[in-house]
Amino acid sequence: MDELIKSEDSGIISLFRDSEGNIAIPKPFERDIFLFHCHIAGTSHIDYMDELEPNLNIGDRLEFFREPENPHDSRAIVIKTIDGVKVGYVPRADNIVFSRLMDAGKLLFGRIDSKKIVNNWHRIDISIFLHE
Repeated sequence: MDELIKSEDSGIISLFRDSEGNIAIPKPFERDIFLFHCHIAGTSHIDYMDELEPNLNIGDRLEFFREPENPHDSRAIVIKTIDGVKVGYVPRADNIVFSRLMDAGKLLFGRIDSKKIVNNWHRIDISIFLHE
């Protein structure tokens, strides 16, 4: 293997070099798997939603965090922007499988698909992904 690394940048080894010339082998099967489409629950309970909504863009990544001590739902999954600002929750009717995946150490996240205001309610539709 040392001969391959020391050889000229030609052939297959050159495909695995990063911009600084170091060997950077990608993880084999790393991908984002689409799981589900839903809306964000609880946006009407976020006091700053009117100020936050203009900063939420289609395609933005949203981070998911388990909230097992939530007094209303032990399977709660809070949704935050990448800056850590709370946006709402995965709907209770949909979170049983997702909470189990997260409790097993799986990384789930969302992406904003659409948004609109319906009778003073900020409806934000998202896709949920599993990063593997």
